[in-house]
Amino acid sequence: MSLDRLHQALAESDCSGWLLVDFRGSNPLARRALGLDPTRLTTRRWYYFVPRQGEPVKLVSAVEPTALADLPGQTRLYRSWQERESALALLLAGQTRVALEYSPRGANPAVAWVDAGTVELVRSFGVEVVSSEDLLQRVLARWSSQQIAQHREAARRLLALRDRAFARLRAAARAGEPLTDWQLQQELLAWQAASGLVADHPPIVATDSNTANPHFQPTAARQTPILPGAIVLIDCWGKLAEPGAVYADFTWMAAVSERVPARAAALFALVAAARDAAIAFLTRAVEAGQPVRGFEVDRAARQVIERAGYGAAFVHRTGHNLGEEVHGEGVNLDDLETHDERQLLPGTAVSVEPGIYLEDLGVRSEVNVIVHADRVEVTGDPQPALVALLAPDNAGASQPASPPRP
Repeated sequence: MSLDRLHQALAESDCSGWLLVDFRGSNPLARRALGLDPTRLTTRRWYYFVPRQGEPVKLVSAVEPTALADLPGQTRLYRSWQERESALALLLAGQTRVALEYSPRGANPAVAWVDAGTVELVRSFGVEVVSSEDLLQRVLARWSSQQIAQHREAARRLLALRDRAFARLRAAARAGEPLTDWQLQQELLAWQAASGLVADHPPIVATDSNTANPHFQPTAARQTPILPGAIVLIDCWGKLAEPGAVYADFTWMAAVSERVPARAAALFALVAAARDAAIAFLTRAVEAGQPVRGFEVDRAARQVIERAGYGAAFVHRTGHNLGEEVHGEGVNLDDLETHDERQLLPGTAVSVEPGIYLEDLGVRSEVNVIVHADRVEVTGDPQPALVALLAPDNAGASQPASPPRP
């Protein structure tokens, strides 16, 4: 753990301190922020208070006096519940605004790890409790130059997998070979492992009406043949099998035909326009040195789809933070599922993946964006149009018509 990094995060906030709390592994974000071994067993409550300035303080049970021994700061012990509450009150004496892994009204469940009783206890000392969501982003979501390089390499390998998957679909269709969504998913998994990528879950391979389910997963018991004329969605994510590596996460779509059906082409063109509008909005703000927040980028994409009459069919946020987990701890591009007011910070990255999901067809396009101090970097080869895999020239980019009215 870097104490300087925690102090720097506090210096960029309006908090007087950060109280990190855990009970039996109940707060994984506190453990990550402090660099603790996630598998280390502790059975009693511990508190680690980092003031805006000065030395941290550890409050731990006398049963486990070395629970935080690897961290800097003075150690205080408690035995009884009375001693614990008194020691915590003394620890927070004079503090005004203290951050915890808490979210007002449960608005951001990704950071809501501290129980309501602890929040009540801290407030009883006359301390204002605020969410640590911005502090967590500064400590956990910013990428190093090495992680940026790891992401770029993961992106390169994922794009190679996309090309291989499209070639596999094309060859199977031309040979009349039976191929199912589950079989292609399993082949993708094997290719992914052979290329040195790891992931928390298998990729999504969905066809036709299954594309209408944003998180569809085929199984051995529930697999669908990929027939001529099928619309196929592939969502593939992964990171290098290296310590500290971060994810890339992309979605591509194709039609197993010589031409893309006009309706699918038009819907995909609309999604691509929403994707590009979000990227353009973010690019302008960053290049102008203006702060930009997650909900604002979501709105930029969502407005494009809403104006075309498909707002109700865009059922998820525009994008999520990327990190060592595919859904990282930083800002999301979201004004639907949550109202994410966190700022996109230099050194953070997000997916940009608007979608439209109708009863019989879903379309989505996904790339990633790294925010630098003065520019944004797009990774993932933005798909301009839905690909026709059996087009004579293999280019297959259809000319979309106007999207049908919903």
